[in-house]
Amino acid sequence: MSERVIPLVDQRIAALPVQIPAMPIPATGLLGDALGRPLRDLRISVTDRCNFRCSYCMPKEVFDKDYPYLPHSALLTFEEITRVARLFIGHGVQKIRLTGGEPLLRKNIEVLIEQLAALRTTEGKPLDLTLTTNGSLLERKARSLKAAGLHRVTVSLDGLDDAVFRRMNDVDFPVADVLRGIDAARQAGLGPIKVNMVVKRGTNDHEILPMARHFKGSGIVLRFIEYMDVGATNGWRMDEVMPSAEVVDLIRQELPLVPLDPAAPGETAERWGYADGSGEIGVISSVTQAFCRDCNRARLSTEGKLYLCLFADKGHDLRPLVRGDVSDEALSGAIASIWQGRSDRYSELRASLPPDASKSGRRIEMSYIGG
Repeated sequence: MSERVIPLVDQRIAALPVQIPAMPIPATGLLGDALGRPLRDLRISVTDRCNFRCSYCMPKEVFDKDYPYLPHSALLTFEEITRVARLFIGHGVQKIRLTGGEPLLRKNIEVLIEQLAALRTTEGKPLDLTLTTNGSLLERKARSLKAAGLHRVTVSLDGLDDAVFRRMNDVDFPVADVLRGIDAARQAGLGPIKVNMVVKRGTNDHEILPMARHFKGSGIVLRFIEYMDVGATNGWRMDEVMPSAEVVDLIRQELPLVPLDPAAPGETAERWGYADGSGEIGVISSVTQAFCRDCNRARLSTEGKLYLCLFADKGHDLRPLVRGDVSDEALSGAIASIWQGRSDRYSELRASLPPDASKSGRRIEMSYIGG
């Protein structure tokens, strides 16, 4: 049994100082970081709560009934989120993804979606507005999400075998309910739909081919994600990582594949199409094939901390500025200054880190800032 490391310090409390630059930084839509990477994708966590207890994200041993979730008063309001999003858009953001925890647990999430859907990019175009969900509430919510202005959804699904799925979500939730949610999303027009499967060797790797067969020809893009060393509570071990190259080789033995070009700059998934033209899959290889050099994503936590990397240990606390007597120009300048100083590239440096670096207990939990 692998050793599980429990953090002794709540990393949500840790924060980096945020300063308003002395000189204004104009919002031209062309902001670059220290490595020249543009700001294009903003991921906003709307809650730190989830109704699943997946071992690779929110293990029950840590996130139990006594776990101190953030109080509602600490969370950014929908109006505060929309204000911050508008300022990010001024610096080049074109896509916003709502995450959690489980974002559909946030009460009246449709109101936030309506507000964000009304925003426009610097070119005057609608945002690419999407949401990642575990699918548990999707059947009930799909139509209202679409009506509010959501474009599409990504659903996390780690297997089709009901016993495997119930074991992985660790709350005995049936896979059939998630599949009905995916169907409801498709009928509501929330597409193209993507389904994300985290592959953990020895746990659900035998579900790769059944998942590929099930979604082939459906119009749904199935993506396989390498089990990542995010946070400090999931007991990550390298020998439980199944490299994406193995996943592709396994599938192509039965279902021939051809490589596809990236759909957009900074895309995390390597795309493969079925040779018979019946759809595609994707693989996300953040452990074995780092894609830091094209990373154009920022992450905003549910209470207003800005994270520049999924593997960060501290965020920049924007909430005091958001709730203080600070103008849009000043807040926009602070955001720009933070991004300009960004040099994060953890996945590229992982191999050169000390062997025990993954057990440092410092990195922020994925459930807190989304994937």
